[in-house]
Amino acid sequence: MEFQYELTEEDVVAFNVYHVKNSNLGRKSLRWQRVVSPLLFLLFAFFLSVSTELETGPLFVVFGLTAILWAIYYPKYFYWHVTRQVRKALKEGKNDGLVGSHVLKMNKQGLTDISSNGESKMTREAVKQFKEDVGHFYLYNSAVSAVIIPKRDVDAEAFRKFVNNWLGH
Repeated sequence: MEFQYELTEEDVVAFNVYHVKNSNLGRKSLRWQRVVSPLLFLLFAFFLSVSTELETGPLFVVFGLTAILWAIYYPKYFYWHVTRQVRKALKEGKNDGLVGSHVLKMNKQGLTDISSNGESKMTREAVKQFKEDVGHFYLYNSAVSAVIIPKRDVDAEAFRKFVNNWLGH
């Protein structure tokens, strides 16, 4: 079976955000930073109150509010930062094989991704996971990389059914 699609920088950003949101490491990192930083704020307030003449109440109110705001808004900042870093990385180098037109050929032997940069082949066994979000399908070939297929360019239901059969699920 053959699928043609156009991959944009937005699709690459969407994959990276999806991956961070759904990987154990990304979730642990977010949870760690969301909890530990507010505790450090409160610890800092305690040390300030002990080592200076400042009143304890106002210090804990200010640093407590900062800790609460951090815990609430940090996830938005975290994902914004991931998006920004991916966009920056995409702007730094040539992305000829990544963004642009793709043809994905899938058969019993494996899959071939054809782009302006050439061909990339992998066996069916090399596909570790098949995931999807609202706008994309992801054929993971390692813990951190995947073939990205935007749903806007394929019949989503037919593609999902084909890939599940192709993978033997």
